[in-house]
Amino acid sequence: MTPTLAPGNKRLGLTAPVALRRPRGFTLIELLVVVALLAIATATISLSLRDPASVQLEREAERLAALFETARAESRAAGLAVTWQPVQGDGPDQFRFNGLPASIRLPQRWLGEAVAVQIVGARQIILGPEPMIGAQKVQLSLGQQQRVLSTDGLSAFEVLPAAGVP
Repeated sequence: MTPTLAPGNKRLGLTAPVALRRPRGFTLIELLVVVALLAIATATISLSLRDPASVQLEREAERLAALFETARAESRAAGLAVTWQPVQGDGPDQFRFNGLPASIRLPQRWLGEAVAVQIVGARQIILGPEPMIGAQKVQLSLGQQQRVLSTDGLSAFEVLPAAGVP
């Protein structure tokens, strides 16, 4: 007669059947799953704690740099003098691209709260039609946050943190 795992049967030389022993500790897979869940939770919390003004200003600066490059390309393609300037006052527009054909409509408002703009050393940004437009800077502010869009005149506009401001 062969021993079985039925209750009441005992294997010779063993105190409990192998299948009924309790596992001890955790497997490597279980530990890796826990570590991965902790990493995801930590990343989610750290991203949610970012300053909303900083996030909005970064998004607005990247968008404005892309709009500058779009207007610059259109200006060079059409051979038109194109400029950009912020609009003062409470009108519907918050900034304006001057000189583009009527068929090209670029946005004229910020995505969120109005951003304070200061053009360094000029009243407007010149975007073309010449390939070399000269060095230019625009400082954007929202609350305590500041970013600078700058170009050396030949390369594309890039977003930089303002000096001494995170």
